[in-house]
Amino acid sequence: MEARVRAQGLRRRHASQRAGGHLLIGVMLAGACLQAVGCEETVSMDFTGPVAAWPHYGADAGGTRFSPLTQINRDNVDSLRVAWTYHTGDVVERSAQGIGTSFQNTPILVDDTLYLCSPRNKAIALNAATGEEHWVFDPEVDTTGVMLQVCRGVSYWRDERAAPGSICAERIFMGTLDARMIALDAKTGLPCGTFGKGGSIDLSEGIGDRYPGEYGVTSPPLVLGDVLVTGTMVLDNIRVDAPGGVVRAYDLRTGALGWSWDPLPPGRDHIEGIDETGNSVRYQRGTTNAWSILSGDAERGLVFVPTGNTSPDFFGAQRDGLDYYSSSIVALSLESGEPVWNFQTVHHDVWDYDVPAQPALFDFQGPLGPVPAVAQSTKLGHVFLLDRRTGKPLFPVEERPVPQDGVEGEVLSPTQPFPTLPPPIHPATLSADDAWGITPLDRWDCQKKIEALGYEGPFTPPSENGWIGYPSYFGGGNWGSMAVDPGRGLLITNTSRMASVLRLIPREQYISRMLAARESGEAPPMWEPQEGTPYAMTRDFLVSFLGLPCSPPPWGTLVAIDLATGEIRWEVPLGTTEDIAPFSIGLRLGVPSQGGPIVTASGLIFIAAAMDDYLRAFDIESGEELWRGRLPAGGQATPLTYRTHAGGKQFVVIAAGGHALMGTTQGDSVVAFALGD
Repeated sequence: MEARVRAQGLRRRHASQRAGGHLLIGVMLAGACLQAVGCEETVSMDFTGPVAAWPHYGADAGGTRFSPLTQINRDNVDSLRVAWTYHTGDVVERSAQGIGTSFQNTPILVDDTLYLCSPRNKAIALNAATGEEHWVFDPEVDTTGVMLQVCRGVSYWRDERAAPGSICAERIFMGTLDARMIALDAKTGLPCGTFGKGGSIDLSEGIGDRYPGEYGVTSPPLVLGDVLVTGTMVLDNIRVDAPGGVVRAYDLRTGALGWSWDPLPPGRDHIEGIDETGNSVRYQRGTTNAWSILSGDAERGLVFVPTGNTSPDFFGAQRDGLDYYSSSIVALSLESGEPVWNFQTVHHDVWDYDVPAQPALFDFQGPLGPVPAVAQSTKLGHVFLLDRRTGKPLFPVEERPVPQDGVEGEVLSPTQPFPTLPPPIHPATLSADDAWGITPLDRWDCQKKIEALGYEGPFTPPSENGWIGYPSYFGGGNWGSMAVDPGRGLLITNTSRMASVLRLIPREQYISRMLAARESGEAPPMWEPQEGTPYAMTRDFLVSFLGLPCSPPPWGTLVAIDLATGEIRWEVPLGTTEDIAPFSIGLRLGVPSQGGPIVTASGLIFIAAAMDDYLRAFDIESGEELWRGRLPAGGQATPLTYRTHAGGKQFVVIAAGGHALMGTTQGDSVVAFALGD
């Protein structure tokens, strides 16, 4: 499921803890200094290089996040400056429960216009050179019950049959938090009346009963040929009988339904009916959903779907086989929606280790020549490299025995798949000896907590006593996804390395224990009902009494993987503690991140994502940090880069609005950087 996190251990601690942390760190780390942000000299620019747009969320339909641009390079990147800033006006401060807006958007660039969406689905068009607003469309979404108020992106389509310049010859598509798919004229922002009903489709049709905020769209749809394909976000830890996770394809001109993939096990057919609320149910309830970003291979007519968990996340005894496609990458036929192949990354997932990242398409350099391939990262920190025609691993994947002592009624998978190459990019061991602390006292506190909970590896069985999730449900990898440099044969990704504490709560104790925890005055963990099962559950991060992580740093990394050999080329900490309480100094320990990297032909990686408020540039060959630019809010998004015309500047643009549930600095800014004049 989507990461619904509380940075309780990093942001929202009692004032006395924060003050104590400041004093301790100030004494122990006096004299530390911050890295320079960049110089102020002007720089000459090369205007003879390539021009490139960013027409898809992941740069292309294959999600490579690669740009051929070279104007900004290793020699001049330290001269990047803010060129313009735009404010969406759409920000809701986080509540005590952590609910508020999270600006995780990556705009797209077509011709000379940027298209983006705000956290509550305002679609916006901007002048790419100046940030001047062209138009805004507000669908006035209903955010009742929506925990994660976010819109990660929009999609663009040019109708080759339409006369140039005619109404809706160019369209922008956006899914909404209240389960609509909207088509807008790219030039004016007005709804395309010939699409669906008045420019929108109701995605809740055939779904049946849904709780407020339980069902919607947070990721951009895939546009491939004349077809739009979309999944949906389902809050999959709420109840057994959650809305179904159907993936559907629509005609981009009319909005007519082309096909639907109901992720049922092979051989099982769903019978349509009417639920107890009187709603028509066309799709099987309780199936896995596809909340993240899809990829497409137009040449082979394939849609690549990363799937989440079958509800609920942490108790699966009542799934009745409905998790056959959970935590998988599934290749669907673009023409029919039928599965061509599927590869499961976690069997019978009861740890929320779903597949959150957009699949990245690349050519694997095999001994007999290039092999069309797909890379898929997971919350476990596993990266699978597969033949995208067949789903067969390009490097061996081993089924290894895992612990089996689960709670009564649960039947865990006896083995789990482990890639041999690339090796896991997240540690799979955590003992009391590994406990970290800024002082001996808080390290001792962490040691005791680890000893009390126990840890048998990432597949530690869920229990009433509680268990450590490491990787946590946060990842590992997440929706920020990967970037691929095809020329250098490198895959770049970021990881988070925080441990979590999880506990199954017997159903009859759920309400009383939750109320008691809230009345205690302590910052409560997240409580999940898992309705229809014998257990509710709680989850939180594993931190000391100072609010600092018990797992050893780095708590976030940036990693380069050689796609030819599967080996890790380099790994560096990502982010500092500068904007994380109780720290006041920017220690380069690496911090958790949400968002992802992009790469350019000039050998640069651009990434924000970390919990400090910076956009950074790294050397792709070495992992050396070359530059960082201060942002007005958290950059929990993936940037983009573009150059619209010969003689023009290359821009790097990032949404800086923070992440409400992570507790990073909130805002509403879109910030563009370019080289100084």
